[in-house]
Amino acid sequence: MAIEFWGLLKQAEGMSATGIPVPDSVSAELGGAKNAAVTVNVRKSGSASDWFTYKTSIGSRNGEYLLPFSGANRSASGLAAGDPLEVQLELDTTPREIVLPEDLSSALIAAGALDAFLALSYSKQRAVVEPIEAAKAVDTRQRRVAKAVADLQR
Repeated sequence: MAIEFWGLLKQAEGMSATGIPVPDSVSAELGGAKNAAVTVNVRKSGSASDWFTYKTSIGSRNGEYLLPFSGANRSASGLAAGDPLEVQLELDTTPREIVLPEDLSSALIAAGALDAFLALSYSKQRAVVEPIEAAKAVDTRQRRVAKAVADLQR
């Protein structure tokens, strides 16, 4: 069941970070979970454009519940801070799993650090894997794999 509300893409003061404030009534409809995993559909209010969909967890900042909206999401959706939004939320109960790249998996196994990686939360696993997958040059990717393994061995 989707929960719908109107919102505003809000920029944090003095930062480039943006988020969508979540009304208390919406949080209550989601069962009161303060960090509920959700699927978000969003588009500019009054727009006939397609919905932009992403998965996240509700976070909080300075006592306000927010849906984080990254720079990558802003670029992909064409939305900007200050835009009025139509928002649809659904609880996301699917398990969140990261696909481990073969080179990282092999390096973690060889270093005995695979269990340390698997013990990380989903978001921390993403923080390890995404920069490796974003590397354009082979040597950059290899350096990032080596750094990830070294960090997990600490």
